[in-house]
Amino acid sequence: MSIREWEGIKIPTAGTFALDIAHTRVGFVVKHMMVSKVRGNFAEFEGKIVIAENPLESGVEAVIKTASIHTGVGDRDNHLRSDDFLSAEKFPEITFRSARVADHSDDEFVLVGDLTIRDVTKEVKLKVEFGGAAQNPWGQEIFGFSAETEIDREDFGLTYNQALETGGVLVGKKVKIEIEGEAVRQA
Repeated sequence: MSIREWEGIKIPTAGTFALDIAHTRVGFVVKHMMVSKVRGNFAEFEGKIVIAENPLESGVEAVIKTASIHTGVGDRDNHLRSDDFLSAEKFPEITFRSARVADHSDDEFVLVGDLTIRDVTKEVKLKVEFGGAAQNPWGQEIFGFSAETEIDREDFGLTYNQALETGGVLVGKKVKIEIEGEAVRQA
């Protein structure tokens, strides 16, 4: 197994890794009616992570299929796919491409990159926690991570809302993006 020590943590040697779909969740959380949270995820996505010789020069590219959104409620999922929100037919993909590692401390990193939703691209900062590297029972080199960021959905043209009689709005503006991932060495 190709693991090296870097600044006190064990990380993979340089190479290309792909997200393991079976062991990765791309999810989100948003306020509903100002009192509770709705969670959802995307079932279809792919991602490539290139670990550089200098880990701070590593990069990530990811593509999420908007039509694969799932919150557990069919009508809500269809509404989220509609032009009120993701407009999945016109904009079938959400993309992320990293630009740089802005900061790190121990096994925590700040990854800066471009997030594109509905053809609107904004720079975001992902807080990434490296979970460790190992070899799975089938001899594949893997590593795990958690990542999160928060966006204002209106910055990406997702402006649909309804005012509530009691004050406030139906859907919160802030969306927390949560990724629990595992990646497998490709090369």
